[in-house]
Amino acid sequence: MSYFIGIDSSTTATKALVMDEHGAVIAIGRSEYDFETPRPLWSEQSPDLWWDATVVAIKEAVAAAGIDGADVAGVGLTGQMHGLVLLDDGGAVLRPSILWNDQRTQAECDEIRDRVGPENLIAVTGNDALTGFTAPKILWVRNNEPEVFSQVAHVLLPKDYVRFCLTGEYTVDRAGGSGTILFDLASRTWSDEVAAALDIPSEWLPPTFEGPDVTGVVTEAAAALTGLSAGTPVMAGGGDQAANGVGVGAVTPGVVAMSVGTSGVVFAAADHPIVEPAGRLHAFCHSVPGMWHLMGVMLSAAGSYKWFKDTFAPDLSYDDLNDAAAAAPAGSEGLVFLPYLTGERTPHPDPLARGAFVGLTVRHGLGHMARAVMEGVAFGLRDSVELMAAEMELGEVRVSGGGASSDLWLRIIADVIGLPVRVVGTAESAAHGAAILAATGAGVFDSVAEACDVAVELGEITEPGSDTAVYNALYPVYRDLYPALRDSFHRLSALDV
Repeated sequence: MSYFIGIDSSTTATKALVMDEHGAVIAIGRSEYDFETPRPLWSEQSPDLWWDATVVAIKEAVAAAGIDGADVAGVGLTGQMHGLVLLDDGGAVLRPSILWNDQRTQAECDEIRDRVGPENLIAVTGNDALTGFTAPKILWVRNNEPEVFSQVAHVLLPKDYVRFCLTGEYTVDRAGGSGTILFDLASRTWSDEVAAALDIPSEWLPPTFEGPDVTGVVTEAAAALTGLSAGTPVMAGGGDQAANGVGVGAVTPGVVAMSVGTSGVVFAAADHPIVEPAGRLHAFCHSVPGMWHLMGVMLSAAGSYKWFKDTFAPDLSYDDLNDAAAAAPAGSEGLVFLPYLTGERTPHPDPLARGAFVGLTVRHGLGHMARAVMEGVAFGLRDSVELMAAEMELGEVRVSGGGASSDLWLRIIADVIGLPVRVVGTAESAAHGAAILAATGAGVFDSVAEACDVAVELGEITEPGSDTAVYNALYPVYRDLYPALRDSFHRLSALDV
């Protein structure tokens, strides 16, 4: 029996998932860490945290699976997208990574639009310039840390730093690379035009590979630390959402992957590049060779519910809080929550957007507020679903992430978006997707789609129910709130209080 490991380097933990050659998940190892917010709107992390956690997670997963490192026939990588890792010519890290949820680069986004042209940028890369992406971060370092910028020799993404530590190779997968907005979406590689317009040397940008491609092998040094065998192939894998798409089987046109984790993501696979004309949806390469995807991102989904629990109900379990929410009626008696606690991306690319409860009265209690948070997140997900439905036909929605563990939240999502939803078999679907890509690259399966047919376990379908009418009436109110409050959000952010 051969085994494959999928490694997911997320914002708060690294997970290593062991999958057998039949696609079954055998064991998962996990190692957690924190990120830093040294200034308002900033978010940074030391790359050493990812590598140290990778070593721990691999050892834990292999031990839990009861196998030997020599039984591992391939490793696939995934992880948080868009983060900037800068290395010098010797491979040393030059500064902490600037993460996907960092919001400091608004001026650099404006600079990119000016240099490339806003319409041309969307036409070439499939995306507008947003603060979360990698290219604005490169320009920020140039504009603010010239002493660091002068030493740069390599630009990597977080999971690709882990790849470098495993293999010694500087490479990137095409799904992750397209999230830098330095990619030509149609040709699936770096855009010489955009890089030149931004004065980013092409030699800083690593070679690109499709998800199942072999990008290197485990070195002797990495083998000594992890327990894997030297020479074990390491496949390209994909950014976390593309790998999650593989892990839930969203690898054919129209199948939707919805992740309700710290952030919320709606992801739909396509067999050709589709660009939303205003750039309100992200258009990236898929981890599946020859496939693309549309993606909408809200920055605080299950993160909003965790914030609410930690702030207002720290002594309650999630089950107790969910029960309180279930006791409130659909629509929370006219209470609406805006989930913009860390700014927003889709459909409002606004780092200064703020969260809000609107419609509070004396009759509202903890349960109403908890349910309103769930409903507000579902409305935010519907924003992306509606934009996608205007560009392509959508089918079944496959849900993963912490929010998928709540039956109430699943029912709310199905009612709000008006589409059937179902949960996948493993909570770590991105790591599972990375393992599936590794197995495909090793030749166990003839294609990613075939691998998904074997490996992806699907739960029961939750159909939209009778509360759909309530949410259809409330959704336009939700949609009106951001435009009405936008100026107030910006004025609050400008106050030095």
